Amino acid sequence: MTSLPYAGSSPGPSTAELARSLKRSSPRHGERLVEGLLFLAAALSVLTTIGIVLSLLQGTVDFLREIPLTDFLFGTVWTPLFANGEFGVLPILSATLLITGIAIVVAAPLGLGAALYLSEYAGERSRKILKPVLEVLAGIPTVVYGFFAISFVTPSLLRPIFGAEDIGITNALSAGLVIGVLIIPIIASLSEDALSAVPQAMRDGALALGATRTRVARKVVLPAALSGVTASFVLALSRAIGETMVVVIAAGSIAQLTADPREPMQTMTAFIAQAASGDQPTGSLGYNTLFAVGALLFLITLLVNVLSIRLVRRFREVYE
Repeated sequence: MTSLPYAGSSPGPSTAELARSLKRSSPRHGERLVEGLLFLAAALSVLTTIGIVLSLLQGTVDFLREIPLTDFLFGTVWTPLFANGEFGVLPILSATLLITGIAIVVAAPLGLGAALYLSEYAGERSRKILKPVLEVLAGIPTVVYGFFAISFVTPSLLRPIFGAEDIGITNALSAGLVIGVLIIPIIASLSEDALSAVPQAMRDGALALGATRTRVARKVVLPAALSGVTASFVLALSRAIGETMVVVIAAGSIAQLTADPREPMQTMTAFIAQAASGDQPTGSLGYNTLFAVGALLFLITLLVNVLSIRLVRRFREVYE
C-alpha cells in the first residue's frame, strides 16, 4: 500500500521547502525560453508601433512647415496634387467618418445579434457550422467587395430606391454598406468569444431566479462580456476607417464636402492610395501630404482606442 506524502502526525515541509523541492525536480529552462520569446514578441510589437510613428513624423513636420495646421484641419477644399493646390482636409476627413458611420450602423446590430444567437441560443452543432461560415466573409478579398458594391448594391438595391438619376454608380452609401458587411465577422466572432467566456454558473443562477433567456442575455451575459464586445467594436471601427480598396472602387475619387451619402466621395485612405501610386517626387509638398494624412489617420485610430478604453472602465461590470 502506498503511503501518502507528509501524512500522519509529523508536521509537513514548509512552503519554502516545498518550493525548493519542486524547483529541483522541475527544470525551468524551457519555461524561461518561452518567457523570453513572449517578451521578444511584445517588444517587437511596441518597436513596430514606434517605428510607424517615426516614419510618419518627418514627412508630417515638413508638410506643416509649408502649410499651416489650421489651413490643413479646417480648410474645405482638397486639391493637393494640383499645380496651385488647396490643402483643407475636411472633405476627405468627413467622407471617411461618414462611410465609417454607415458601416458601423450596418455591422453593429447584425454582428452583435449574430454573436448573441451563437452564444446564447444556437446548439453546439449549429454553432460549429454557422461560425466558420460567418468568418468566411472576413477572408474574401476586399477588391471583390468593391466590385460587389458597384455591380450589385448600387444598381440592384440603391437605384430602385433613390432612382438612377439621383445616385451615381460610385457613391458613399454603397461603400459604407459593403464595408459594414465586411466587418460583421469581426464583431460577431470576437463578441461571441467574449460572451461564451462568461461562466455558465451566472446564466444558471439568473435562470433559477426566473429570468427569461433573453433577459439573462441582456442583463447578465452582455454586461459581463462588455470589455470583449467593446474591443470587437473598436477593432471593427479601426478596420472600417482603414479600409482602402472598397472605397477606391465604390466611393469614387471626388473630394467634396457634403453630407449626402448618394454623392461620390474620396476618403483619406483612397487619397493615399491614389497619390502614392502617382509620380510625386520624394520630398515634394505632394509627397509630404501623404505623411500628413497618414498621421491624422493614425491619431484618429489612437483616439478611438483611448475612448474605448475609458468607456470599458466606466461601464464594465466585474463579477467575483
